[in-house]
Amino acid sequence: MTLLQRIYPPVPPVDGAARWLLFRGDEILLPVNGGSPLCDGTTEAPAILAVGDALYLGVFDGLPLLTGTAPGGLELPDTIEPAGLRSLLAREDAELNALASYAAQLIRWVQGMRFCPTCAQPLSTIEGTWGRQCVVCGGSWYPPVSPAIIVLIHSDDRILLTTKPGWGKRYSLVAGFVEPGETFEECVAREVFEEVGVAVDQIRYLSSQAWPFPHQIMVGFMARYTGGEIVIEAAELADAAWFHEASLPELPQPYTIARRIIEQWRSERSAQQGAAL
Repeated sequence: MTLLQRIYPPVPPVDGAARWLLFRGDEILLPVNGGSPLCDGTTEAPAILAVGDALYLGVFDGLPLLTGTAPGGLELPDTIEPAGLRSLLAREDAELNALASYAAQLIRWVQGMRFCPTCAQPLSTIEGTWGRQCVVCGGSWYPPVSPAIIVLIHSDDRILLTTKPGWGKRYSLVAGFVEPGETFEECVAREVFEEVGVAVDQIRYLSSQAWPFPHQIMVGFMARYTGGEIVIEAAELADAAWFHEASLPELPQPYTIARRIIEQWRSERSAQQGAAL
């Protein structure tokens, strides 16, 4: 796997050949033939169209990698089309997913933080960072990352799954944002009780995933059910129910951390059953 060598603090790239990851608004620009979304060009501009707000992300496969946004009304070449970021994530290419998530969050930050939230004056760049500072009131801001937990609740051969309005037959895991002053483990216990009314213990960290909708870091856990009847938070959920491992409902797509956690639980259950034979 070729990983992005991130350039931090941000500096101008060396002049010459480069690759580009392009957006138009909140949509990523993808080739119509399903090929790589990385476009050839130079550090000045991509070869395929003009962009603004160019950002240097780092070195990828030996070349500078930049990202930029095309003007909203610009006519696109026949070879590329706009698509939701989830269209790229659905390819299950961890490398490209990480690049696109990073690029989308930085572009959103740069475009959205032009004026001071406190006094409404224009912001300037803090040298050597992605930060912005107000020259009037002195306030400074940096790209936000919002931590959120996502947890699989298990009880022997069952897991508790939830669904939301509009999801159809798809079920997933309990998830929620971390509150100020709260640990991840405290957040897991609180969110589980608030959303489905049950108690858990043996809260165990598994993995995490950057989730650019708009700027979360999803932190994944498993937790053991200890008691309580399901009572859903009707403002957020349409249903919650226990499902046996042999009869799970429609699940999230494989590129999601929710699905990865479910598959890890399945794998661990299989290993436990094998060891018991």
